[in-house]
Amino acid sequence: MTKMTPESRSFVNGLMLGSIFCIVVTMLEQMNTSHDTKKHREHRHIKAPQAEEVSKLLLPERLELSRSIRVYCLIMVKPRDITYWAAVKETWSKHCDKADFFSSENAKVFKSISLETDDMWKMMRKAYQYAYENYKDSYNWFFMVLPKTFAVVENLKYFLVTKDPAQTFYVGHTIKSGELEYVDMNGGIVLSVESLRRLYLVLNDSKKCPEEAGMIWTMSADEQLAVCLRYCGIHAENGEDSENQEVFNAQSIETLISDEMKSHPQQLWDGCCSDTAVSFTAMSPEHMQVMMYGVYRLRAYGHTFKDALVFLPPNGTDND
Repeated sequence: MTKMTPESRSFVNGLMLGSIFCIVVTMLEQMNTSHDTKKHREHRHIKAPQAEEVSKLLLPERLELSRSIRVYCLIMVKPRDITYWAAVKETWSKHCDKADFFSSENAKVFKSISLETDDMWKMMRKAYQYAYENYKDSYNWFFMVLPKTFAVVENLKYFLVTKDPAQTFYVGHTIKSGELEYVDMNGGIVLSVESLRRLYLVLNDSKKCPEEAGMIWTMSADEQLAVCLRYCGIHAENGEDSENQEVFNAQSIETLISDEMKSHPQQLWDGCCSDTAVSFTAMSPEHMQVMMYGVYRLRAYGHTFKDALVFLPPNGTDND
């Protein structure tokens, strides 16, 4: 057997030590990646509070919580949406602390804020700028929706009740497109006032928040919003109830029920939709009126819900 020289022995020892070092580093990286993935996954799912959490609070604390949540609704409309516009105006938007319609052009039929552009991304930018400059001190949550969306504002407030608007929240129904995760505007986009503040600061920085879409591919308005917010260190988060069910629905309630009947007919009401759902989309004006009846007007005589919180409507409104 050939005897190894000192140089050969040193080389082999170095090779073995290097291999062991690589294995250890790889294991540590996998552990860190696993930890980061778990942290990332948990960070991307924002849940509504459990009823037990809220019921444990003293009455003065509950009253203060219910008063502290102030929601400003931004409804993005175009002239072709006139029938949906009318339906939203007459139904759920009355339950916002304040609701404004942002139109692509000056409209004589309904009061709106004219943005003088038909491009949805530019409309969104101008609407957020307007909201921040005029209402950053009056409201702490900003809910942007399209006119085919029906929203239950009280459920939105309940979802937000334990969230601090001074923190960066960007919540709704999330979609992943490549490496970008964004909130689908069809289900509504919720920004905390802190997120709106950070967004406002980058809206005029073309390197961080370009006004025009890229030349190679076209991004939707809600995707472009996610890009700008990512530069602010803000990432999309999926809104769910305490049972892990979606509360911001980017589909109509008819579609959700139909899909559930096909897949789980025996568990229709348990599996279809959250009891505290915030939004549904692809709603016709007639369906919005039906939803309004079911959510706010229909009552089972003698049955009372033992809700720990009561969200009072804004003063001077003619809501239901």
